[in-house]
Amino acid sequence: MAPVVEVRNLHKEYLLGRNRVPVLRDVTVGFERGEYTAIMGPSGSGKSTFLNLLGCLDTPTSGQYILNGHDISTLSDNALSDIRKSMIGFIFQSFNLITQLTVIENIETPLFYQGIPERQAKQRAAQLAEMVGLGHRLRHHPQELSGGEQQRVAIARAMANDPVIILADEPTGNLDSRVGASILDLLDGLHDQGKTIIMVTHDENVARRTQRVIRFKDGTINSDAPGGKNGRNGQA
Repeated sequence: MAPVVEVRNLHKEYLLGRNRVPVLRDVTVGFERGEYTAIMGPSGSGKSTFLNLLGCLDTPTSGQYILNGHDISTLSDNALSDIRKSMIGFIFQSFNLITQLTVIENIETPLFYQGIPERQAKQRAAQLAEMVGLGHRLRHHPQELSGGEQQRVAIARAMANDPVIILADEPTGNLDSRVGASILDLLDGLHDQGKTIIMVTHDENVARRTQRVIRFKDGTINSDAPGGKNGRNGQA
């Protein structure tokens, strides 16, 4: 079976003044459907740039990015926006919720951009809120929620469009260990449902909950090894 995500000779550099600064150097790697992977590495190693490229928030300088069988490396900004809306779910360290919107409205947001009818979108959002344990907080705003509750909303929002991949950037970084563990339990549950999750983390304990740990150093993959779950698609 072909990987659901594959990059080939991926290279990314930025222009600082007159100097070109390479951040990723000829990275080649694939991710199987249903795989749960941690991305690790020191600051400046390229891991966040790599996640941004996978999320179509940035474009590579050279190389290929194949998502769900389609080469999207050279798509226009509008086409990449469509990919983000329909195929990718994001979970951020800082939650990135819209403060003016309620819980159910935040979860509905990706569906609104896909043109899903309002009644259908609200039903889907309410189901997802129940899934993350927030069915009783639908009319609350983010500032009325704890950090853990806000991250639960973010997870529900990431699932709204039934994404091909879920990209998580330090999803427990702003949470204490107890609340962080509950968020990781939710991610474990999504993986058990067959979701493909690629997560940037600095926490070795978090990485051990995944199937695979990829470590970046100086813009390249330094190691690619099994995580704490047995096998590439097995259970702990």
